[in-house]
Amino acid sequence: MKNKIKIILNICRPEYIIVLPILIIIRFIRPFILIRIGALISSRIGHLAANTELYLCELNEGINKPKNLFFDIFYTDYTPVCNTYLLKMWERVINIWPSLIIKPLYKLNQIIPGGKMHQIINTQHDRDVNNLLDKYPSFLKFTEEEEIFGLQELKNFGLTEKDKFVCLLVRDSAYLPNLSYHNYRDCTINNYLLACDELTKRGYYVFRMGVKVQNKLITKNEMIIDYATNGMRTEFMDIYLGAKCDFCISTSSGWDAIPLIFRKPIVYAPIVPLGYFFTFSNNFIAITKHHIDIKENKELTLSEIFDKNVGFCGSTEDYIKNGIKLVENTPEEIRDVVIEYYDKSNNLWNFMIEDDQLQKYFWNQFPKNSFDNNGIPLHGGIRSSFSTIYLRQNKKWLNYIA
Repeated sequence: MKNKIKIILNICRPEYIIVLPILIIIRFIRPFILIRIGALISSRIGHLAANTELYLCELNEGINKPKNLFFDIFYTDYTPVCNTYLLKMWERVINIWPSLIIKPLYKLNQIIPGGKMHQIINTQHDRDVNNLLDKYPSFLKFTEEEEIFGLQELKNFGLTEKDKFVCLLVRDSAYLPNLSYHNYRDCTINNYLLACDELTKRGYYVFRMGVKVQNKLITKNEMIIDYATNGMRTEFMDIYLGAKCDFCISTSSGWDAIPLIFRKPIVYAPIVPLGYFFTFSNNFIAITKHHIDIKENKELTLSEIFDKNVGFCGSTEDYIKNGIKLVENTPEEIRDVVIEYYDKSNNLWNFMIEDDQLQKYFWNQFPKNSFDNNGIPLHGGIRSSFSTIYLRQNKKWLNYIA
C-alpha cells in the first residue's frame, strides 16, 4: 500500500502529469511497436562516446535488441553537454529528442511498474565485454566538409596531409578537481616527454590533449604540440584528432574513448586499477603503476595486487586503507611501452622465445572472470596485451620462473 501511495505521489509532479498521456500511448502500442528510451551520459565524454558506440555495436550483433519492431529515442541527461560536436555527430546516427519532454518521460516510465522493456541498455556501459569493437567499423563518420576543415586545422598546427601524429592524454589534478577520490589515477606530464621525443625521432607529431590541465608541457621540440594549453583547442578538433591519430597514449581517462570508438590503438601508460584493464581489443597494450606496500616498504607482485584486494580499488581512500602507495612509472618505462607498440605495429619488434611465456604468466594471474557489483562480467575474450618489455624487465614482479 505504501509503495502504491508513493508511486501516486510521484506521478502527481507537474512534469510527470504532462507526459503521462504519452507514456500511456507508448505502453498501449507496445504489441505493435516497442518504443525504448535511453539517457546519453552527456556530462562525460568517455561515456557519451563509448556507451553509445557499444549500444550500436550490440544492435548489430543482436544483443539487447528487441525481437519485434522497435524505435529507440535518446535524450541528454546533463547540461552543458561535455562536447557539443560529438553530440552533433551522434544526431546523424541515433534519435536524440529534447530532454524537456523525454527526460520526465524516461523517469516516469521507471516509476510506473512494467517499464523495464522500454529502457535502452547496453551490456557493460563503456566496456566491450562482447568483443565487438574489433568486429564492427566505427558508426561515426565525418562529412566531406568536416574532412576538409580538419585538414586545414592540421595545417594551422604546422602539419601536412602526409604527416603522422599521436595523441597524448595525461590525467592530472585539474581534471574533475571536486572528485579527489580519483586522484590515484593522476600522473605527471613531464614523465611523458622522453616518449614524445622518441616518437618525433620516428617522424610523429604529438598532440597533448585535455580540456583542463594543471601544467603546461614545457619543451623546445616543435613537433610536440601542447594543444591543451596553446589556445587552439576546439570541440571539433578534440574529436577529429582522436579519430585521425595513428594511436593514442593515455592514462585511462574519458577522452581516450574518442580514439577507441574510431578503432585507434591505445597505449595505456598506465592503467589503474589494474583489474579494470581494457582487455577486449587487439589494439590495446598497457603497463600499470607500481603498488608499494607502505608497511613492508616493498613493491607488490602481480599476484599480491589481487590477493590483497587492491586490483579493483575504486578510490584513493581504498588504497590508503589497504596500506598501498601508488608510484608513477618512470619516463623510461613509459617510453619503452610506447616504442614497443611502435615496433610491433611496424614489424620492427625483436621477438624473444620467452615472450609468449611471459604473457601466459601474466594472464594466468589476472582475474579474467571478475564481475562488477551487479554481477556483470568486466572482461570478455582477452585480446589486449601487457607490455612485453615491462614483463621482461620485471620478472620478479611477475613471479616468473624460466
